[in-house]
Amino acid sequence: MKNVDDLIDEAAELAGRGLSKGEIADELNVSRETASWLVDRSGAQPAGADDGDDGDGGDRGGPAGPQDIHVDWSTVGRDSTRLTHVGSAMADLLAKEGEAVDLTVGIEKAGTPLATTIARELDTDLAAYAPAKHQWDEGDLDQTGGGFSRNFATIRGRECYVVDDTVTSGTTLTETVEAVKAEGGQPRACVVIVDKQGLDEVDGVPVYSLINVVGVGRD
Repeated sequence: MKNVDDLIDEAAELAGRGLSKGEIADELNVSRETASWLVDRSGAQPAGADDGDDGDGGDRGGPAGPQDIHVDWSTVGRDSTRLTHVGSAMADLLAKEGEAVDLTVGIEKAGTPLATTIARELDTDLAAYAPAKHQWDEGDLDQTGGGFSRNFATIRGRECYVVDDTVTSGTTLTETVEAVKAEGGQPRACVVIVDKQGLDEVDGVPVYSLINVVGVGRD
């Protein structure tokens, strides 16, 4: 079972490979704030980071991390049969959303293989969206935006589903829905494996999940 020190080590390894904090958040299925905290605790320098010392790098006994839940679904992701079964379950959640839907949009990275299995199950075309968080390091997402891959289907004039693995804050899902609409498409529903926020909808589009995570604590 992983603990916080394991996540700090993984964050350091990913930063050492040149990933930004946004990409590290994506790889570890944690929020951007949590990814930043993990990297800071490790003392590593992610891609694009300032070389200046923040004064607490590498101190694993430093301030407590943000409230978050790490989701590890690698036992599914590393096996094509399991991935297909999970994709089929996700497709089942979408099956009643309308016959006019002919496109499935996967949010890179982890959402794309899931979208592939869903597209096959529902007999739709496939598109891929790279969110702005892949370029994020110090928190200013307004300066850079995401984009759709030209290697997959186009969006304009089509009804579609949006697929990701995990909802942490809902920012990426909202960004993707807005990007689909800006591109001339019509998102009909979103689906994820795990929803940490308990979202019913984003920007008027319903959100379905196989698992909802509910935090329980005392005031």
